[in-house]
Amino acid sequence: MRVLPEGELSYGLQLPVQSQSTLYAEPWEAGAGPDELRRTARAADRLGFAYVATCDHVAVPGRLAAAMGTVWYDPVATLAHLAAVTERVLLLSHVAVAALRHPLLTAKQYATVDRLAGGRLVLGVGAGHVREEFEALGVDFRRRGAILDETVDALKAALGPEEFPEFQGERFAFRDLGQAPRPVRTPRPPLWVGGSSPAALRRAARRGDGWLSQGDARERLPRHIADLRQLREEAGRGGPFAVGAITEALYVGTPRWDTGPRTLTGDPDVLAASLRAYRDMGVDQIQVRFRCRSVDELLDQMAAFAADVAPELNA
Repeated sequence: MRVLPEGELSYGLQLPVQSQSTLYAEPWEAGAGPDELRRTARAADRLGFAYVATCDHVAVPGRLAAAMGTVWYDPVATLAHLAAVTERVLLLSHVAVAALRHPLLTAKQYATVDRLAGGRLVLGVGAGHVREEFEALGVDFRRRGAILDETVDALKAALGPEEFPEFQGERFAFRDLGQAPRPVRTPRPPLWVGGSSPAALRRAARRGDGWLSQGDARERLPRHIADLRQLREEAGRGGPFAVGAITEALYVGTPRWDTGPRTLTGDPDVLAASLRAYRDMGVDQIQVRFRCRSVDELLDQMAAFAADVAPELNA
């Protein structure tokens, strides 16, 4: 099992195919499926990527379907499937909309994933943003932040070492209810909080084991990281805390096709020098996404990054 090394910049990958928003999905993904998903996860496992990640939406309303698409693989089923075809790479939900589900149900599902994967789960959670999704599932969209706060607290109890966890909150309460299998990771799997609003930063600092940026531009990250440090200090929280960022789209080398104006391209040393700026501002792990026209080109890009860019990230 891989771990995130302290003081070094590690890198993970948001998987293709499993979520197909027009904001980032490549055209070839529309015709792809489980085989391409497995090939990508195996490559990440083999090449030393710290994690592979999946997204979460239960249903997308018609008003958002043109932009978001409706292809969103279930994260629990997807991570459990990929646990069987990988050995070392961490399995991250980035992010699970945890307030949509009772925390005991979420704990049961993700504890099972962690057990199946031999302790490789990282549970990332976020507040969500699709009103109709909450309404369809009977959850108050306006109260989603408060619900998520309590859900995180309940998850920390339910995923802990006790087979009969106890929790008492305003919305959720459980005691004398045994859940097994328990997670492999002790005292529990890491719980990272996603989101860039003031409320999300407070939630991450006070309740989480890490923070997941939701695509903030580089210039915004130092302020967020400073706020996280201050909030953790005010809350009296110390110890390890992972800070994650999503990089610009990447292409290793000089592309012979139009990769768009917001893609970082160039020789490996150029890309590594640019990405080291994330480490210098206090980021522990970067999530990378490669421009590509096929799964084969994606795997080639991943291999080039792992061989030529990654070794220079901590130079």
